[in-house]
Amino acid sequence: MTKPTSTRERIVAESLRLFADRGYAATSVAEIEAAAGLSPGAGGLYRHFRSKEEVLASAIREHIERTGKQVTEVLEHAKQYEDRPLEVRLRMTCQAGLAKMREEQDLIRVLFRDLDQFPHLVAEMREGIVNPLYDGIAQWLSEQPELADADEDWPAIASVLGGAVVNYWLANESMYEPPTRIDEKRFVASWARLGMGLVKRAPAASS
Repeated sequence: MTKPTSTRERIVAESLRLFADRGYAATSVAEIEAAAGLSPGAGGLYRHFRSKEEVLASAIREHIERTGKQVTEVLEHAKQYEDRPLEVRLRMTCQAGLAKMREEQDLIRVLFRDLDQFPHLVAEMREGIVNPLYDGIAQWLSEQPELADADEDWPAIASVLGGAVVNYWLANESMYEPPTRIDEKRFVASWARLGMGLVKRAPAASS
C-alpha cells in the first residue's frame, strides 16, 4: 500500500487505524488530528472534511476505488500463469484472497464494530468491495482453460470458495487462532483441492 503523502491522505489513513483500534465513537477529531501530524483541537481536519463521518466515508470510498483497480489488475496479471498447473493457480488465488483480507483488516474491523450506524456506507462497501471481489473470483474460475467445459454456477461457487477464505481469516482474527488450528498452508492446500474438484473428469471405463 502506498504511504500517505498529503495531509488529507494522512487524515484518512490515521482515522481508519484509530477507528479500528478504538471504535468510531471513542475516537475524537483531536486524536485524529494528532495522529495525522496536525495540532490537536486546532480544527485542521475541518479544512479537508466537514465531519468525522465524512472522513470515514472517504476512507471507505478510497478503499472501494483501490479494490476496483486491484480486481482488474489481478485478472489481467493472472493470464501470465495459465501455463502453470491449475492446482498451483488455485493456491495462488487463495493466497491472494487472504492477503486482501489482511490488507483490509482495519476496514473490516470498522465494518463489524461501527458500520451498523451507517447503513448507507455498508451498502457502498457491499457493492464496491465485497461483490466485486466475489465477481472477480467467479470470472477467474470461468476463464480457466481446464474449466472451460464445466457447466457450473460460477457466482454461487465463488460465494462458497470466497466465503471459506473470509471465514478462515475472520475466525483467525477474532478468536486469535484459525478454526481447529489448521494453519494457513494446510488451508490453502485444501482450498485448492476443493477447487480441483470442479474439473470435469472423463467417465470411468466400464469393465
